[in-house]
Amino acid sequence: MDISLWRTLDAAANRASEGLRVIEDFVRYGQNDVFLTTELKSLRHQLDSTLQRFDRLQAITSRDTFGDVGTTVQGKLEHARSGWSDLLTANFKRLQQALRSLEEHAKLIDGEVAANFERARYLAYSLEKMVMTTVAASGVFPEVSIYVLTDGWADGQLFDTFVAQLVEAEVEVIQLRDKNLDDRTLLVRAELLRKRTAGTTTKMILNDRADLAKVSGADGVHVGQEELTVSQARSVLGIGKLVGVSTHSIDQARQAVRDGADYIGIGPTFPSGTKTFDAFPGVDLLREVAGEITLPGFAIGGIDLGNVAKVSAAGIRRVAVSGCVSKADDPGMVVRQLREKCQNM
Repeated sequence: MDISLWRTLDAAANRASEGLRVIEDFVRYGQNDVFLTTELKSLRHQLDSTLQRFDRLQAITSRDTFGDVGTTVQGKLEHARSGWSDLLTANFKRLQQALRSLEEHAKLIDGEVAANFERARYLAYSLEKMVMTTVAASGVFPEVSIYVLTDGWADGQLFDTFVAQLVEAEVEVIQLRDKNLDDRTLLVRAELLRKRTAGTTTKMILNDRADLAKVSGADGVHVGQEELTVSQARSVLGIGKLVGVSTHSIDQARQAVRDGADYIGIGPTFPSGTKTFDAFPGVDLLREVAGEITLPGFAIGGIDLGNVAKVSAAGIRRVAVSGCVSKADDPGMVVRQLREKCQNM
C-alpha cells in the first residue's frame, strides 16, 4: 500500500466516524431515544471492528492534514445548518459517502473488508430512514394526543354529527374502523370524515384499507401485524401519508421503527368491549416502550376516564379510545377530560 492509499483510508474512516458520532449524539441527548442510540452504537462498533483490520498506526503516520488540499475547499453551506433535518441529513450523507469511499478503496486490498463496509453502508441507509421518520413524527403528534377509533355507524347522519363533535373538541386523530360495512358504504363514511377533518388539526386515518384511504384522501392508514406491511401500505398511499402499526410486544415496537412507521399502537392495555385478545401485555408494555422508543406511541385497549391515569403514569400520554367516547352523551367533553388527565400527569 502506498502512502496515498493510506491517507485516503484514514480520511474516509475519520469522516465516517465523525458523522456517525454527530448523529448518535443527537439521538442520544436530543431525543433520549434508547433504541435508536443502541442501533447507531451497534453500527459504530461494527465500523470500528472493520477498521481494526487495517493498521491504524500506519494510517495515522501517513496523515498530512496541513498538506491536504481539501481543507481549504469549503462549500457555501458547510458552516450553516437550518435545523435538525439539515443537521442529520448532512451527517448521514457524510457517513454514507465515507463508507462508499472505504468500500471502493478497500477493494484494492481486501475484498472481505470491502464487503463489510458495503454492509455498513446499507445499514446506514436504513438507520437514516429510522431516525428521520422518528424525529419528524414526533412533530406530527403532540406529546398529549387523543386518538378516537369509530365504526361507520348504521346512520350516516349520526356518524357525521359524532365526527363533528370530535373535530370541535380538537381530537388529534380519528380512525374509521369497520369490518361490517360494504366497501361503498365505508367509502361514503370515509368521505364524510374527510370533509369534516379537512382544514382542521384532526388527522383522518383508515384502518387496514390503504386502497380506500387513498381514494378518500385520508391522512393515512393503520395496519395490524397480519395486514399490509409499512412498505406495502406506503406503495399504495404514496409519499407524505401516515402509516401506523399495531404492536403487542417490545420486539414488534422495535420492528415498527425499523420499518419506518410514523406511529405505533401499543396494547392491548386493558380488556376492551370492542376487541378480544388472548393476552394483555398491559401497562408493563407501555412502560417498556416509553423507556426505550420515542416514535409516537398510542396506548390502546379499554382505556377510559377511570384508568387513563395509569397509562400516563407509565410514561405514555398519547391514548387511543373508542367506547368511552362513542357511548358518551357528550363525546367532546370526554375528549377534553381525557386530555386534561393526561396533561396533569
